Amino acid sequence: MSKYIISFLSGLIFSFGLTISGMTLPHKVVGFLNVFRQWDVTLVFVMVGAILIHSFSYFFIKKRASPLLDSQFYLPNKKNIDTRLILGALLFGVGWALSGLCPGPAIVSLASFSPSIIVFMLTMTLSSLIAHRVFR
Repeated sequence: MSKYIISFLSGLIFSFGLTISGMTLPHKVVGFLNVFRQWDVTLVFVMVGAILIHSFSYFFIKKRASPLLDSQFYLPNKKNIDTRLILGALLFGVGWALSGLCPGPAIVSLASFSPSIIVFMLTMTLSSLIAHRVFR
């Protein structure tokens, strides 16, 4: 049961962080991605903060034989850069630049009941299902 409580609390903290930092505001994200005109540099601080906290935590976590709430770590085993990875990254980047949303902030933004966010999430989910069927 504690695994679910910790998962819930982690998600809650993450969603508050995304909301407070402005990562759920599409116009702010598009402003951050627009480095050539009116660049909004504020999200750099969010990213640097996240990277610092992750790096510090990872230093201690990697020394453990397993996570606290599971029997093993689930790490990616694929190390090569292939066409599928490049195509996926390009499509993700284009979608992020056009909408100002990526999956985490979009899920948090569902709480606003904004029709554009709902359409984005439905489209993203449908596209993920289609891609999963095509590439399995």
